[in-house]
Amino acid sequence: ARQGKLPQARELVRALPERTEDDKKQKFMAEVQLLRDAKQYQAAYDMLAQASSAKPGDTDLIYDKAMVAEKLNRLDEMERLLRRLIELKPDNQNAYNALGYSLADRKIRLEEARTLIKKAVQLAPEDPFIADSLGWVEFRLGNTDEAVRILESSYKRRPDPEIGAHLGEVLWVKGQRDRALSIWKEALLVDSENETLQETLKRLRVKL
Repeated sequence: ARQGKLPQARELVRALPERTEDDKKQKFMAEVQLLRDAKQYQAAYDMLAQASSAKPGDTDLIYDKAMVAEKLNRLDEMERLLRRLIELKPDNQNAYNALGYSLADRKIRLEEARTLIKKAVQLAPEDPFIADSLGWVEFRLGNTDEAVRILESSYKRRPDPEIGAHLGEVLWVKGQRDRALSIWKEALLVDSENETLQETLKRLRVKL
């Protein structure tokens, strides 16, 4: 797939033997992931929609469909799907986190976003990505010092480019530009293609 041979990659996955229902699901999810990695979001969405209509209660399918709907900018559908997932599985931290982060990132309903993310933190207190979301919503609410505290801790636990992008932006806004540049450079070394990182640098007009 990385060589641009997506059809061959999909055929390879489909040709794998499946002895159990779980094998079948793993193959399906692997093929969807290939499409997502190749940014073939509509094709991934179509696969997930078809599978989800056959198994409407499958929470994994609902979550993945919501995430692909977001990539297609179908934000109302994403929200509807995540709320449905929360109804079906009230202890699914990823659903609260994804919905809260999406609201925070779009700078809408920020108090609701914080409530959703705090629920996710309760369910998964050790998850650095959920902590990242909490830091990001605090930043959106104007609580910059609290945002730095949370994001620094999260980045220390998991130096992921997405967390680095957020921490760098908060530091940049606070005027700590050298530290921000240093974190962004580290993040680029890990994954120069990271969408959040690239979008952040472009929006802030930073060239590294």
